[in-house]
Amino acid sequence: MTEPLLAPTSGQALILIAEDEPEIAEILIAYLKRTGFQTVHAQDGRRALELHQTLKPDLVLLDVMMPKLDGWMVLAEIRHRGNTPVIMLTAHDQDMDKLMGLRIGADDYIVKPFNPAEVIARVQAVLRRCADQEHGASHSVLRVDAFEIDIDSHEVSVRIGTRNQPLSLTVTEFRLLAQLAKAPRRVFSRAELLVLCSPESDSLERTVDSHISKLRRKIEDLGLRGVPSSIRGVGYRFGNLA
Repeated sequence: MTEPLLAPTSGQALILIAEDEPEIAEILIAYLKRTGFQTVHAQDGRRALELHQTLKPDLVLLDVMMPKLDGWMVLAEIRHRGNTPVIMLTAHDQDMDKLMGLRIGADDYIVKPFNPAEVIARVQAVLRRCADQEHGASHSVLRVDAFEIDIDSHEVSVRIGTRNQPLSLTVTEFRLLAQLAKAPRRVFSRAELLVLCSPESDSLERTVDSHISKLRRKIEDLGLRGVPSSIRGVGYRFGNLA
């Protein structure tokens, strides 16, 4: 039975869940509705594109492995149509999968099995970021924990006690810190960071380790530890946020 196509209620963001496993879809629907979102569900890639075209959802939670059209094909078509935020749901915690999604235009990734509460937090963060960009705020100034990162002026300050301490960084160190701060809970692989923060370079991935090490040492000199945070065998994220 085909679900009715209802226009989203004013003020409630509409989330399109493209997921072929009913149990996972039901959990996501329950958590999203409990948080105040509206949802619509597609069990295959073709239906997901139909619902995207008809309902214009505010965000898409998109499984990679789906019948009829896989998540990569759906993502590519959504990007061809516009800039709807997309969070990929994948059972593959592989760098190449993440890089493929990055190149096609995914906004974030969540690896199965996942904590539903984390999914909600990611959805809220992506929607908030897109709203800021739409209203012209963009990310000219990023504020994460004790850090204030001014993208335009390439300046960083760190709050130590009641004082803001300047943090002097190289261009690459600044790019790495800013990239991690844009999605502080997300783990970036070395390959992703190399592409995002040093696209003009032909450096090897291990050079990312060297830059991260120098960046961390400068931050430790100010009295803070654990930024950036290393995730063994995967890559780096901003830090161990509470």
